[in-house]
Amino acid sequence: MRKKRIGITAAFIFVLIASFTGCNNLDFVSIGTGAVTGIYYPTGGAICRMINKKMAIYHIKATVEATAGSVYNVNAVLSGDLEFGVVQSDRQYQAWHGLSEWEDKGPRKDLRAVFSIHPESVTLIASLECGATHITHLKGLRVNIGNPGSGPLGNARDALSAFGLSENDIFAEYVKAVEAPGLLQDERIDAFFYTVGHPNGNIKEATSGRVKVRFVPLHGPPVDALVEKYPYYTKAVIPQKFYPNAKNTADVQSFGVCGTLVTSVKVKERIVYAITKEIFENFEEFKSLHPAYAGLTKKGMLSGLSAPLHKGALRYYRESNLYPPMREGPQQAR
Repeated sequence: MRKKRIGITAAFIFVLIASFTGCNNLDFVSIGTGAVTGIYYPTGGAICRMINKKMAIYHIKATVEATAGSVYNVNAVLSGDLEFGVVQSDRQYQAWHGLSEWEDKGPRKDLRAVFSIHPESVTLIASLECGATHITHLKGLRVNIGNPGSGPLGNARDALSAFGLSENDIFAEYVKAVEAPGLLQDERIDAFFYTVGHPNGNIKEATSGRVKVRFVPLHGPPVDALVEKYPYYTKAVIPQKFYPNAKNTADVQSFGVCGTLVTSVKVKERIVYAITKEIFENFEEFKSLHPAYAGLTKKGMLSGLSAPLHKGALRYYRESNLYPPMREGPQQAR
């Protein structure tokens, strides 16, 4: 396990904790998430709190880190800069198969899956003034599609392509999704894509400002074909009740991915086992942390995984009879 560089004060505090709890050999692990206003960050924080409560049992000290998102997290996990990362299911698939940002490097075969977390909908919001009620109406408009290396950027490109558009058909902006609501309210863009679990604070900001907005649905045969083509995509619904200030009068049809927790084959089995066990044995507590988790099921948390399960996670799933009969495929630990 990689040794963390920590400041003298932090190191002193950890030594005190270890002495009081009897943990003489702590393993320090970091969980990479996303922006502090999204769901990834509180998810990582919740996992850390749950594991840190039992530091005396597991000898693990976990910390959460805000990061640039999925691609960064995959690369940091594989380089050893992070032990765990929260990533979109499509990015997990692409990394494992050596696609998209990993095409030049080839399949990332040291990547391991732990579990899925929450559904994330590809969300398209447009100002009323720009008049866009369908994705094809974005042509010639100023649209933020996400920062380089982010999951939302890939999803936005897929959505545009599915409906016969490209970045050349719009005036594309490439800033972080969390900055887009402010840009829209400042009238610097007309619309933006954001792949996120709902309800979300940034989306509430976008729907509650001076500039009135609507959700643009993403559905129909192009989305049907997209979901059929890519195994990590699924149909999704954005509940209208979460955003009463938007000008939509019904739930919004879309498609999406899942947030997943990944790690590296090099991370100790006992660490992955402990984190998996804590989440699943305190499942109701975990579900209560965010409305986006309300529909989670234990079985569902084993779906949407493309990389093999880490042997520490697999050990817990087998002990709990959660893992289906072994079969050929990427979800076997290797």
